Amino acid sequence: MALQDSALSAPPGAAPAIGFFERYLSLWVALCIVAGVALGRLLPGLFHAIAALELARVNLVVGALIWVMVVPMLLKIDFAALGQVRAHARGIGVTLFVNWAVKPFSMALLGWLFIRHAFAPWLPPDQIDSYVAGLILLAAAPCTAMVFVWSQLCRGDPYFTLSQVALNDAIMVVAFAPIVALLLGLSSITVPWDTLLISVGLYIVVPVALAQAWRRALRRRGQARFEAVVSRLGPLSIGALLLTLVLLFGFQGEALLGQPLVIALLAVPILVQVLLNSGLAYWLNRRFGVAHCVAGPSALIGASNFFELAVATAIGLFGFQSGAALATVVGVLIEVPVMLAVVAAVNRSQAWYERGAAGRRGA
Repeated sequence: MALQDSALSAPPGAAPAIGFFERYLSLWVALCIVAGVALGRLLPGLFHAIAALELARVNLVVGALIWVMVVPMLLKIDFAALGQVRAHARGIGVTLFVNWAVKPFSMALLGWLFIRHAFAPWLPPDQIDSYVAGLILLAAAPCTAMVFVWSQLCRGDPYFTLSQVALNDAIMVVAFAPIVALLLGLSSITVPWDTLLISVGLYIVVPVALAQAWRRALRRRGQARFEAVVSRLGPLSIGALLLTLVLLFGFQGEALLGQPLVIALLAVPILVQVLLNSGLAYWLNRRFGVAHCVAGPSALIGASNFFELAVATAIGLFGFQSGAALATVVGVLIEVPVMLAVVAAVNRSQAWYERGAAGRRGA
């Protein structure tokens, strides 16, 4: 069947695994910080030349890197999986509620609470709005690619995971820009609609269309060919992400050396949001009697972010040197260790979960 992609299913009893690049993503990000800061000081002219390569406020270098990141990930998405939505109505309903009704708005609230008030004395005053904007961008798009890894690690139902990601991607095309614009407006941050819509078109609509066309062409050549291409492109996608981060920190270096505390402070609302949304999704699934193999990936989808889109949009809207770009990169820095902790909590609590969910099934 078309749904049975190797990235989403494993033989019964097989131990799930996380790839080498993905497992140590936080380490690579930390090394990119060091490399970017060092190169930014050694080769400032090169970084300014790269920043100047813009068209309609879109940096051409970063735009190309984002496509290299995103398209291979989107190859895994099969929109035919939307036919599976009814089979997992409760789990999908919970995830949609958390992703689109709770997550962006809770992050806006956390940004207001921590960045504008609790941490404001330790942050650069001229970057406060930009930090809040970056946090909102990070929360406004549900994760697309790494969810497959998290789902496998908690032995999640592959059909649920695929159908939920496909549905989220479809919703993101129409909902991302309005939600971001609404929350930035409520935060008194003005964002040009044309720039936001260009970002959606370049980093969601066009990559989705290209990936789906490429996917169909590969599938016509056989499942083995499809799996081989997806496997080879994985490290290339991560490499493009890391190169983008080197560029970001090349511009952010002076600010970071002056105030390294900023990264730690920005990580706090992101961490709170992950724990809040994963816990809420997990608890709601238990209340509705959803099977644990659906509740696990539901909680993880509700907590993780499409940080590639957030990084690209932050650069397009606010620039390389903005606090918004830095805030989205902090999300990348803490994503893997925090999500692995959530995976561990989901796996260890299975017996507790099943005791509470069993009596509610069929209700």
